[in-house]
Amino acid sequence: MTDLPIEEAIPALRAALREEGLAVLEAPPGAGKTTRVPLALMGEDWAAQGRILMLEPRRVAARAAAERMAETLGEAAGERIGYRIRGESRISGRTRVEVLTEGILTRRMQSDPGLEGVACVIFDEFHERSIHADLGLALCLQARSLLRPDLRILVMSATLDGESAARLMGGAPVIRSEGRAFPVALRWRSTPLPPAARIEPAMAETILEALAAEPQGDLLAFLPGAPEIGRVQAALSGRLPSHIEAIPLHGALPFAEQRRALLPAPEGRRRVVLATSIAETSLTLPGVRIVVDGGKARRARFDPGAGMSRLVTERVSKAEAAQRAGRAGRVAPGTAWRLWTEAEEGALAAQPPPEIREADLSALALDLAIWGAAPEDLLWLDPPPAAAYAQGVELLKALGALDAEGRPTPHGRAMASAPLGPRLGHMLLSAPPERKPLAARLAALLEDRGVLRGEARRETDLRRHLEALADPGRYEAERGGAVDRPARARILEEAKRLAGRGGATEGVEGLGALAALAFPDRVAQRRKGEAPRYLLSGGKGGFLDPGDPLGDEPWLVAADLDGDLRETRIRRAAPISRAEILDLFADRLQSEEVCQWSRPQGASLARRRKRFGALILEEEAFDPGPEAWGLAAVEGLRDLGISALDWSPAAQRLRDRVEWLKGREGAESDLPDWSDAGLLASAEDWFAPFAGALRRAADFARFDPAEALRASLGHERLRRLDRRAPGSFETPAGTRAPIDYSVHPPALEARLQHLFGLARHPSIDEGRAPLAVRLLSPADRPMQTTGDLPAFWRGAYSELRKDMRGRYPRHEWPEDPASAAPTTRAKPRKA
Repeated sequence: MTDLPIEEAIPALRAALREEGLAVLEAPPGAGKTTRVPLALMGEDWAAQGRILMLEPRRVAARAAAERMAETLGEAAGERIGYRIRGESRISGRTRVEVLTEGILTRRMQSDPGLEGVACVIFDEFHERSIHADLGLALCLQARSLLRPDLRILVMSATLDGESAARLMGGAPVIRSEGRAFPVALRWRSTPLPPAARIEPAMAETILEALAAEPQGDLLAFLPGAPEIGRVQAALSGRLPSHIEAIPLHGALPFAEQRRALLPAPEGRRRVVLATSIAETSLTLPGVRIVVDGGKARRARFDPGAGMSRLVTERVSKAEAAQRAGRAGRVAPGTAWRLWTEAEEGALAAQPPPEIREADLSALALDLAIWGAAPEDLLWLDPPPAAAYAQGVELLKALGALDAEGRPTPHGRAMASAPLGPRLGHMLLSAPPERKPLAARLAALLEDRGVLRGEARRETDLRRHLEALADPGRYEAERGGAVDRPARARILEEAKRLAGRGGATEGVEGLGALAALAFPDRVAQRRKGEAPRYLLSGGKGGFLDPGDPLGDEPWLVAADLDGDLRETRIRRAAPISRAEILDLFADRLQSEEVCQWSRPQGASLARRRKRFGALILEEEAFDPGPEAWGLAAVEGLRDLGISALDWSPAAQRLRDRVEWLKGREGAESDLPDWSDAGLLASAEDWFAPFAGALRRAADFARFDPAEALRASLGHERLRRLDRRAPGSFETPAGTRAPIDYSVHPPALEARLQHLFGLARHPSIDEGRAPLAVRLLSPADRPMQTTGDLPAFWRGAYSELRKDMRGRYPRHEWPEDPASAAPTTRAKPRKA
């Protein structure tokens, strides 16, 4: 191994860790950092004080790195070089270098914050920016600051900007290894793939073309996930020459099958390795001289608003594409074929997003709660997004992992120690003993890529998936779906490990209740209507495809959703009964009495309810009393609008008087705002006390608001209103002439004969505001409007008198109306 490119950087790296205790190593893929650096550091004096821990982002990489280093020393894994991954470890008292997956470090530090017996922690492939690596580095830096100043920390990366990591680590030295790579020729497509097209057919054709054009070396093809790998492998079946074999490589494969891809091809044979992004940097595949890059990567995206994650397939970044292409130049000049055009290259992002920005942060929040720190207490390259972190905290409280103050409960500590995420860990720990094996199977199934193949993978009902897991032959015979036997073996092995000493389980009784333990925010109630649409307890909407057999179930637990922001597709679910929900969440049910306006029904409704989240489990009608009905009527008024009331002339005049006087008084006025908007805004004050009997829109249409408005003014304001803005004018004849305040200036209407003897012009506001006077004929028809009645008597009246005497001879038309007696009567008819 002494001819590896990394060797030139080893002396500087040793010096940096010896003197500073911190370092960042930048080395491109293939430089040898993963398998050479830990061995080079074993001989340092400080390394005698404890083990060197090296973190890898994936199990297959951790195991492969440990076995390669152990082979270099002529030993088997588990002696001086060991590894620890989920469900498997090869460690002994002689172990000096321990390779482990990143999440294991966090669990170790929760029980041993000072990492006693550890001399150095190496973060390999840190450029992948997994959430576990970010958290592990933050915890190690705080442990070094507070507990272990002698703890050495090394960050190794293939593409990360080392200066950023160095600044985070307080100015740690940055050592760079240029590496050694042969030239790689890039070949792009001439035309873009159609946007909605599957990439598998194009991948298969490009692989065949590349093999024909390049007669030497193995081919490494990058695909987003295991399903695509399976489809490309099927598309190549029978089309490859006999000496070329297609081999899959992804994290769900048994290690024996993963190992096949890591070994060189036998002499005279070639391999096509169909891999996920697992092969970008973490693993060395010997003999590869051709890369075919599908240009896609699968990532988890978390939406804090929806409270759910989804796997999305996205374009790779430029950094990922460069790493993939570089795989073709490790042993000799190579060629990288890309399934996109050269023009599309410019649209690629520079780097993939750090997982901490996109992932569900509930596990991170639990780890920090147990560690006893808030996010702001630690050092991060990218701090956890506040909204996603808050969502994670709320989920943990719902699962009983945190108390109301955010402190970890004993149950939360047990969840953190479980080899599962918070949701499934809570389910496994909370399952009744007799249901523990079923819970283990469900957890293993949900964590895996699934037990069904082909179209059967679209099966929504989790009971069918568990049936296939229990008896694949019977499932295929009865259901017609295809079972993935290797996946089944893998899931059953994981379920056996999770169940511990639990015995075998038969049937799926209580499956929905188990799923609800893991997904309390995804208990779903069917909405009314023909379409299978559901309301989730967390408040979001969900739906099943039309015709889905689960679509008639009144209650479901949605274990897998597509995460759509508007209404999410339910991809896997299990039925649950209302009784199970009531029993399971008895301590979390909310009892409430609700009296409110229902817009769909156009009525006020009063209901006693038992609620779980957004779901109503029980409901009955009751009478809450006039006050509550009145407040519900206020909601109805705001829905129907102020015009829904029966506005009598008296009510409208009162409203107009208040608005006129309020305008006269200006900013100092204490009179209410009785505009439409003002009345709606203050309806609790004036309307609610009188609306206790109003239930439906028809009741509103019969309600005259005059009394309610007068009552809301109070005695003093009513007196002032009557004094300054009276509702009517008393004529000399003793009649009451209503004043119209809807015009400017306000106006009164009266028969001319009723005003005889009035020498002064009528006014309001204690004489400060003259009225417009509309003079009516004896037949109550308008004759004249005047703003100066005395002047009218002296002038225009005489002409009007000449005309009106002939029309209305039985009525009085005196020559001097200002001094005449008013009258309300006509002259008697002559005999």
